[in-house]
Amino acid sequence: MASYLIAGERLVRSLAPGGELERERLPRKLRAELEAALEKGGDRPSGPARLVSFRLIRDLHQYLRERDSALYLHELLEGSEIYLPEVEKPPRNPELVARLEKIKIQLANEEYKRITRNVTCQDSRHRGILSDLGKEVRSIKALVITIFNFIVTVVAAFICTYLGSQYVFTEMASRILAALIVASVVGLAELYVMVRAVEGEFGEM
Repeated sequence: MASYLIAGERLVRSLAPGGELERERLPRKLRAELEAALEKGGDRPSGPARLVSFRLIRDLHQYLRERDSALYLHELLEGSEIYLPEVEKPPRNPELVARLEKIKIQLANEEYKRITRNVTCQDSRHRGILSDLGKEVRSIKALVITIFNFIVTVVAAFICTYLGSQYVFTEMASRILAALIVASVVGLAELYVMVRAVEGEFGEM
């Protein structure tokens, strides 16, 4: 926080012999403090010369007001600047520095794991495509086997009925009709079983 002014040439000249403040007959203590501040840099052990504290400026302003002086403070402070000292950064705590470095390493490891996980996911997706292809091939194979079994079952039912009906029917047309009826019934039963099996597979997906 600023608490000092760098006195300008106007304030320095006003305190010199024959200056404006000499005619104001400043109190001895106030004048001595102002002269010491302008000559030695004030009560600060370091910093630029001619540092005047705000306290001295307030005392000077109060004295001029009490005397109803025609000399205004803003005229005396012409060319003066507020002194802003450099902020001294405290030394960093070694434990805090070590902890920050540890956190940076952890974050780097987590980032590496995240990147590696993404690469692994991509590889697993490729493996997933191959596994899906294998599942489709197996499904097609099962479908072909089911259709083949259906055809064999219907044909076997037809042939068995046709050959067995010769003991019941003597005419060829009756034997063929009976074989067709039995083959149709067997085929419908097989279709029903196939539909139920397909519905079960879709329900598991």
